[in-house]
Amino acid sequence: MSKDIVADPWQGLRALTPARIALGRTGASLPTRALLEFDAAQAAARDAARAPFAARALMEQFQGAGWETLLVQSAATDREQYLRRPDLGRRLDARSAGLLDQAHRPQGYDLVFVVADGLSAQAPTRHALPLLQQVRTQLTDAQLGPIVVAERARVALADEIGARLGARQIAILIGERPGLSAPDSLGIYLTYAPQVGRTDAQRNFISNIRPDGLCYEWAAQRLVRLVHAARRLGCTGVALKEEGAVGLADAPRRATGPAISSPRQATDTSAP
Repeated sequence: MSKDIVADPWQGLRALTPARIALGRTGASLPTRALLEFDAAQAAARDAARAPFAARALMEQFQGAGWETLLVQSAATDREQYLRRPDLGRRLDARSAGLLDQAHRPQGYDLVFVVADGLSAQAPTRHALPLLQQVRTQLTDAQLGPIVVAERARVALADEIGARLGARQIAILIGERPGLSAPDSLGIYLTYAPQVGRTDAQRNFISNIRPDGLCYEWAAQRLVRLVHAARRLGCTGVALKEEGAVGLADAPRRATGPAISSPRQATDTSAP
């Protein structure tokens, strides 16, 4: 460290968290290196929010792994409109609505997965397939529907998708709002008996799924546990507590540790 930089006494804590702490100072300012790293992280977060979603390439990956897929779009016609009009991202366009109506089965599905770009297309592209592979090995007692890949989607779009497919539960895997340490964080929102008009209080939420956050295996375990509990109780959201959950201290994670949101309350982190 340069002799002109005053070290922070919390320097030893930096190994325990990815948060920007103990950066030191030069006079009244940050050291140049810390400032440049902050600017780079901010640029990466902005880029993640506007990056295109390679939906068809992701569908091919799912199909290669043995999943049936459907592609839908929200009513937002492009990325700019999606970012400015969150309401359009919460409903399907006419073509997609008709496609799902045709795919509806009278007996319905126990669970349907939606994989959506949200505010970070990097997140589902990188994490959705390995996560759902883990879920599939653990969830062997459910009739799964096709994976619905959704472009320009907000969380509530899953409600209409689930209702049109006749799903008993819907789980949307969606890119969360990019942060300065995690531009590719994936979140899961689980909703029982999806229908248009559901609120975030009626969902369960698992956050920060990525290799440097909440690992795929434990995220899959939590999701499967919630699916089973929702089936027993007939609800999700604030009325559903995760029974028998693995303690946070026992969760497999990297030394930096994940920032895990409580699955009891959901907040739409795909909203700007």
